[in-house]
Amino acid sequence: MKNFRRQHRPPKKSLIIGKEAVVHAIKSGRQLDRIYLQNNLHGRPIEEIKSLAQQHNIPVNKVPVEKLNGFNISDHEGIVAQIARVQYQDLQEIISFIVEKGETPLFLLLDGITDIRNIGGIARTAYCCGVHALIIPEKGVGALHEDAILTSAGALEKISVCRVNSLMKAVDELHLNGIKVFASEMTTDKNVFDCNLKEPCAIVMGSEETGIYPALMKICDEKFKIPMTGDFESLNVGVATGMILYEVMRQRLFI
Repeated sequence: MKNFRRQHRPPKKSLIIGKEAVVHAIKSGRQLDRIYLQNNLHGRPIEEIKSLAQQHNIPVNKVPVEKLNGFNISDHEGIVAQIARVQYQDLQEIISFIVEKGETPLFLLLDGITDIRNIGGIARTAYCCGVHALIIPEKGVGALHEDAILTSAGALEKISVCRVNSLMKAVDELHLNGIKVFASEMTTDKNVFDCNLKEPCAIVMGSEETGIYPALMKICDEKFKIPMTGDFESLNVGVATGMILYEVMRQRLFI
């Protein structure tokens, strides 16, 4: 029989409950990890919340009322928001800050990686290898809640994280700032060791199941693979990311 992981239930102190409270939190600049919205609700207040969430790149999860009741709260009015443990940063502001410091930018984009254990491990390795920021989409990536932070050994609270509504738009912004974008792709011919990773760069990592979204892959500047001697489908994405980032660090510190 398949083993299912226990559903994550956030502590009550991390929740904002009810329509008015959620609207006030967004308008006051409170950082939210995501909003859970009862899937059969409609009306002007709901549309306002959706619009505000879109403006602030806050994911909205439409869920059945049983999901909201599962938070063990009452009077939720069909809407609950979870306060972000991670403080999300603006991508352009991070780029400008790095350049002003005279450092060579290094970013890591995560596309479709939903396992929080992988995300936590990646964040920990990224922080140790000098990555300036993780770039994640508002949808299609695992929630950066308490379990993810614990798995990262606290690295997610130290490394900058930029949450964007589109990774493709993020790549465009990186390009405008002279940052080259590499994609990890196991079917290409070029090895990671043959890439110049000393220049300003960003690396895109996709999920083990589906890889990098094809349209996103198309706009990347260069593709590389990690050579393997064994005949195996792929490496764990967390392990692969660690190998790539240590190659970046080797080039930047020792060559």
